[in-house]
Amino acid sequence: MSPHGLSPRAAWPVATLIGLAAAAYTAWVLEVVLSTGLNPIETYVSELAAQDQPLGGLFRATDFTAGLLAFSGGLLALFRLLKYAESRRAWAVIGWAGVALFGAATAADAWLPLSCQPTVDPECAARETAGLVPATHQAHAVSSSLAMAGALVGLVALTVAARRYGWFAPLARYGPALVALELLATVWTLSAIALFTAGRGTWALGAGQRLQVLLVALWLGLLAYSVHKEGRT
Repeated sequence: MSPHGLSPRAAWPVATLIGLAAAAYTAWVLEVVLSTGLNPIETYVSELAAQDQPLGGLFRATDFTAGLLAFSGGLLALFRLLKYAESRRAWAVIGWAGVALFGAATAADAWLPLSCQPTVDPECAARETAGLVPATHQAHAVSSSLAMAGALVGLVALTVAARRYGWFAPLARYGPALVALELLATVWTLSAIALFTAGRGTWALGAGQRLQVLLVALWLGLLAYSVHKEGRT
């Protein structure tokens, strides 16, 4: 048994769950080969899963799968950390809790889809501004915010843990760059959303958000590889 709480044999379920979550979380790239009718530079990623989208069911299913896998992996890692006192380091516990929150909120997103596409449908945007859209729009905004908050907590805390505790060499090496890029993409996305809400255009909102979720997926993949390589959480 590793002194850090997991043997390589016990670590593989966590690595597998997180790795599969990373893959499922990139399902939106299918828009490159599928006809969605949405401009990826200007539209929300979540608009791919809107109720009135012909392929909405597909993207809701992949979102739910990604969320469930990430939640399960984060929860399993937390159980392992809490079981072994020597591995119960603050940054690691906070980080895995962030991953679990990200997963739970992402899964919830799939059950709270938008009813229409506000970035491409002026009538939808007007109804949303006037509060005439289904309550799922507001709930979706909350769950999406929680998902990204959890992702950011996980990214930062586990990257700090990797560097501070001498764990996860691949994450310690490449994690800081991914965290920095993720923070920049988040600022871009939030600024574009604020401008769009104020009626000042989309400002490549879709590109910023797609970069944001792509970086999360890349970081999850790096985390999965690190867990697999070192046999611990």
